[in-house]
Amino acid sequence: MSELEQAVTTVVERCLRVREGETVLVVADPGSTAIGEALLAAARAAGGDAVLTILPPNPSRGTEPPAPVAAAFAAADVFIAPCLPSLSHTSARKRACEAGHRGATLPGVTADMLARLMSTDFDALATRCRAVAALLTDADDAHLTCPHGTDLRLDLRGRGGISDEGDLAAPGAFGNLPCGEGFMSPAGGEGTIATTSLGLPGLLDEPVLLTVREGALASAAGGAPGDGAHEFLAMLDAHGPLGRNLAEMGVGTNDRATLTGNILEDEKILGTAHIAFGASAGIGGTVTVPVHLDVVVLEPTLRIGDTKVLDGGRWLLDG
Repeated sequence: MSELEQAVTTVVERCLRVREGETVLVVADPGSTAIGEALLAAARAAGGDAVLTILPPNPSRGTEPPAPVAAAFAAADVFIAPCLPSLSHTSARKRACEAGHRGATLPGVTADMLARLMSTDFDALATRCRAVAALLTDADDAHLTCPHGTDLRLDLRGRGGISDEGDLAAPGAFGNLPCGEGFMSPAGGEGTIATTSLGLPGLLDEPVLLTVREGALASAAGGAPGDGAHEFLAMLDAHGPLGRNLAEMGVGTNDRATLTGNILEDEKILGTAHIAFGASAGIGGTVTVPVHLDVVVLEPTLRIGDTKVLDGGRWLLDG
């Protein structure tokens, strides 16, 4: 069995636990057809009645899938979506989960990434994810800093942490794979975020400094000309003021993840933190917009309540 075959088997059998006779929808894009076909084969090998659809991006419809694909989401027992743009925060995905269907999105995944990150020690990863989620649930605040200029204070009151450990077997379960983070949607936040991983393909040559005021992105400064900061703001602003909503704070917990410029992997790196803007309703917040963009903070120091979780990028909770 190849490394990719082992990885997709882990997705289908360990994470989603596809059972004999279940209907499975795999949604790929033209660039992820090989991964889609591998997932299709794994779902069929597990006994699922699986189908694959190829969904080319179409800017005119935004991130929502066309009606036939949305209907398939509502009809399938399990959905797996290795496609861009991400279907994570779409109404089609949320309605499917509310109806008891379960699934995973893998936006921007590559064969190498899937093989590496899904070969992690899942028991150790789950312990890390649960520890972060519990702290986020119990604490009232968090403080995130880094030597590059991050200094962000977060209001956690009334919100619960989520453990992204890859267990998606329960009815209505949904997650992002490859897995590996503990996260939450904060109630508010104030401060600055310095990042060279801006939620767009590739890494920036110089950090961009994002300023957060009253729980929303107020401005972006720095970086080299044409480095993507303007594009990042434009992608959020295309959805109105709510596009800049402070949507998420998470902590990476996957020890197989490395810095690649692909946000799907970068946000999972053990010892990093990430902040997202846009949609939050699917993760405990209140904002529904068809955009959710993450930025990664490197070498962070993070305190959640009275507990220091990260120190300059060093994970502190083991043992």
